This record gives sequence, C-alpha cells and structure tokens, in this order.
Amino acid sequence: MNNYKTLFLLMFFISALGAAQAQTYPAKTVRLIVPFAAGGSTDIMGRLVAQKLSEAWGQQVIVDNRPGGSTVIGTDIVAKSAPDGHTLLVTPAPFTIVPSLLKKLPYDPARDFEPITLINTTPLVVVVNPGVPAKNIRELIALAKARPGVLNFGSSGSGGSNHLAGELFNAMANVRIMHVPYKGNAPALTDLIGGHVDIVFNGLTSALQYIKSGRLRALAVTSLKRSAALPEMPTLDESGLKGFQAVAWNGLTGPAGMPRVAVDRAASDVARIMKSPELAAYLQREGSDPVGSTTAEYRAFLTDEIAKWKKVIARAGIKSL
Repeated sequence: MNNYKTLFLLMFFISALGAAQAQTYPAKTVRLIVPFAAGGSTDIMGRLVAQKLSEAWGQQVIVDNRPGGSTVIGTDIVAKSAPDGHTLLVTPAPFTIVPSLLKKLPYDPARDFEPITLINTTPLVVVVNPGVPAKNIRELIALAKARPGVLNFGSSGSGGSNHLAGELFNAMANVRIMHVPYKGNAPALTDLIGGHVDIVFNGLTSALQYIKSGRLRALAVTSLKRSAALPEMPTLDESGLKGFQAVAWNGLTGPAGMPRVAVDRAASDVARIMKSPELAAYLQREGSDPVGSTTAEYRAFLTDEIAKWKKVIARAGIKSL
C-alpha cells in the first residue's frame, strides 16, 4: 500500500511541476528571430505572431531581424541559443531548401532544432502573360510539349522557392520550360507583364492585383487545396499533376533541447491565434492560409519538404555552393 501511495504522490508531484513550468514559461522577453530584413512577408507574419503572443503570455515578444547568408545567419543564431524557449526562429521555406544548395552549414537542420508549429502557408500561382495561348494547365503542358525549350519561366533567382516550383513543374509534367533568373521577384513580375518572359510561379499575395486587373492570367495555384483568395482557381493537383505542392510558408522553431512544456505552450497558443476568425479572414483575403499545426505535423512537414527539394535540385542539376 505504501508503494502505491508513494507512486501516486510522485505522479502528482510530476504533474504539478509540469503545470507550474508551463505557467512560468516564458519567464522573460522572447526573441523571434526573422532571417530576413524588415518588411517582407515572413517579417510581417513574425510581428503579427509576436504581438498576439505578447498579449497571451503577459511577456514582451520582440522581432529581431537577422538577414543574410540565404537565411543562414539568423537560423544559426537560434541553433546556438540557449534551449530555454526564449529565442525562437520564424522559419521560412528556405530552411528546407538551403541544406541542398550549400555544401557546408554551421548547423544540422535535422538535429539542431525543435519544431514547434507550422504557422501559415501561402500558395504560389502559375501566372502567364495574356499573350501566351494557354487558358489552363493542360493547355500549357500541351504547348510546352509542342515547343520544347521555347517557353520560359522567370524567378526571383536560382535556387529560390519559385525557381524550384518551376523545376518541380518541369519534372511532374515531363516538359522543358527554360528558367530565366532575376535579381528579385519584382523584376521577374515586371518582365512577365511586359511580355519578356512567359510564366512566373509567383506568390499569390503579390500577384492578386495583376490577376484581378487582367494584366496577368492565372492558371492554377500550387497548394493542395484551393485558395480562399482565389476560390475559382483550380490547383495543379486538380489539373492533372497529382500531389503537386509548392508553397511559401512560415513556421516556429526552437533550438534542440527546448523544454517540452515550452514547446507545447508555444504550439498551442500559436494554433489558437491562427484559428481566430478575424485573423483567419484577414490572412485569407491576403492570399495566405492560417495553419497552427501540431508539433508532430510540423516535424513531418519539414522532413517531407527537405526530401522533396533535395530531389528537385538534383534533377535540375543545380550545383551546391
């Protein structure tokens, strides 16, 4: 009987300790490292989450922009930070792409981080100049097969998300559409509108105004489900490229060894924030989909994305640096 009593008291103590730790996290200011300069979509999402978490936690949550090195500089700060949950990474899509593009990284993306939650995803949209004689994806594929190596697609630069989306399209559609890299997305979009390139796999948010004005023609979105911002637009999956998914996204990631209570609290609070009807409506109007996943779902997502882009990069012959 004494053994049962001792076991019960021990379990009660452990449970109470866990609850107390959850209530005391965070114990000080939390830094959200954004590995880009201020003003971009990841920075905006980071500031939105920081504000909402500050309100929920009663602690200051600040955004710390650490751009450079294709996101490596900011990411490495988190990898080497104290694993107490007070320095977190607002994690963008390059987190899963850079490991296949750079031969040497100062961190291991699989071992040096603790996935917390997938915050949001934003589909790309396949947009063409109105002069391209294709009204849907099937017609675009047929056109590309009839003119191998003639059609081209612009991107924000070699190895970027929209470049790799185009290479994934080439692979899954079995076509050869030539890549034209630009120094940033804005000049690629400008040349698309001007008719100097045929196609861009563009972020939906920045393409919406041109689609609605008729200056660009949208053919499909690159997410597995339709976008609330463009509900009439089919997905590439619906258009015959089964399983096609290439989305911009933001997650929340901590350093390896972060306490489970801190991971769980951050994940659950971000999920609650993302499920707010007002916030969800705002994000969807802007072309983004709120997620707020479980930690396990986010971990699986990261694993799948790293494997997918490694394969695409190898097939496209993109050399690592």
